[in-house]
Amino acid sequence: MEYDTKIPPSSTSDKNSFAYISARDRWPIILTGAIDDVHKAVSETTEATKRAEGKRIVADLAKLKYELQHDRKITPLPDDGLPDIEGYNKELEKLGNPSWFNVPWLYAECYLYRRVATFFSLSKEWKSYDIFARQKMSTFRSSRPAVLELAARYHELIPKMAKQDTKTDTEADEAEKILFMEMCEICLWGNATDLSLLTSLTYEDIQKLQGSEARKASEKNIIVNDLEAAYYVLKKAKKEGKTDRRVDIVLDNAGFELYVDLILAGFLLSAGLATNIVLHPKSIPWFVSDVLPADFAALLNALASPQSFYSTPSEDEKNAGKTPEPLSQNEVDDLSFLFQEWAQFHAEGQLMLRPNHFWTEGGSYWRLPTSEPRLYEDLKESELVIFKGDLNYRKLTGDAMWDPTTPFTTAIGPMGPGSGINILALRTCKADVVVSLEPGLDEKLRTMEGGGGDTGARKWAWSGKWAVVSFSQGK
Repeated sequence: MEYDTKIPPSSTSDKNSFAYISARDRWPIILTGAIDDVHKAVSETTEATKRAEGKRIVADLAKLKYELQHDRKITPLPDDGLPDIEGYNKELEKLGNPSWFNVPWLYAECYLYRRVATFFSLSKEWKSYDIFARQKMSTFRSSRPAVLELAARYHELIPKMAKQDTKTDTEADEAEKILFMEMCEICLWGNATDLSLLTSLTYEDIQKLQGSEARKASEKNIIVNDLEAAYYVLKKAKKEGKTDRRVDIVLDNAGFELYVDLILAGFLLSAGLATNIVLHPKSIPWFVSDVLPADFAALLNALASPQSFYSTPSEDEKNAGKTPEPLSQNEVDDLSFLFQEWAQFHAEGQLMLRPNHFWTEGGSYWRLPTSEPRLYEDLKESELVIFKGDLNYRKLTGDAMWDPTTPFTTAIGPMGPGSGINILALRTCKADVVVSLEPGLDEKLRTMEGGGGDTGARKWAWSGKWAVVSFSQGK
């Protein structure tokens, strides 16, 4: 805590904040979904020990939900043998053992998922169980139109990039820059499907969020856009002829968003804007839809057998008597091309996963240089570190109530200029904290329909309709 910003953090006690709405409305829904998932898994197992443990986990989840909804004191985490438990419990003590509706939002939300993780890590039969796995893969299946559209475009684009010799250097550079911007924007809006927020999306809603027309319509909603500055960092390294040009992506959501992250990674490698990509997943089930190493494997497995993945009816489809349309041969070929490209990059060490428990600690990234110095030094080796999604942005900025005109480079503290790390944050806004806005823009957005108006709430920043793309040159 001593390394955090002194700007007050967003708190669940503020009834005008999304922190309060999250604690009151979203978290109980998420815990109910977790209870239903484990209950279903228990009903599917015949092993007595596993059933008994599963029932205990359901009871623990129900108890946690009760404590949350009745504003009980937050209790210390039980020791499951991992080193972050001590940090969580020390921080809880320093916060004065608060209750659920009077605590910094960032800490409370991280604590919630970390506590749920202990229910499984302290079991014998459920240690590696991911309560959110079913949701993650079913959302990827329902993203089929956008998945196929991107696969077709990628399959067409990558071979063309290898034949750039017909263009002048200026034309090739301009095309590369436009493609970089477009790929990053696809990545940016990819996290519009954030399961922890969109708890009741229909199939049609997901299609609207992810189709290319929706993305074009959303370009005007990027209210801070530093993509060009990030591109020139990678371009400069390429022109200087550096042999090792690494790009890191601190991942956010699994499913469709991980798919678009891999589209970006494949483009960067194929364009020579990076020689290798390091992906940073979480190590425990986190914020419903965050990527675990197993989600990467599940995605590659789905692409390895796309016809089977998309044509086999899901449980819901079976119950409704529906059979999915089989993929066309062209669609199978497009997805197989992706699988072969990405599997080859992975096999050759150009695309690798590197989990670290730091990403699921309870504090902000202001603590990285002192809390996890080895990870900090490792990130300095990268040309660019891309932080995906809302939670990573909140952690970069300390989830603090900054004046919205504060420069991003100020709000990220020790991760800013002089840190040795070039940072690009891709974030659709789903929390109160936002920085680098032009003077008057926050006030203007508040006056729009649903923007918050005179309520004192920054409601425009809660929905994921607006986005910020912020860059800090730390090297």
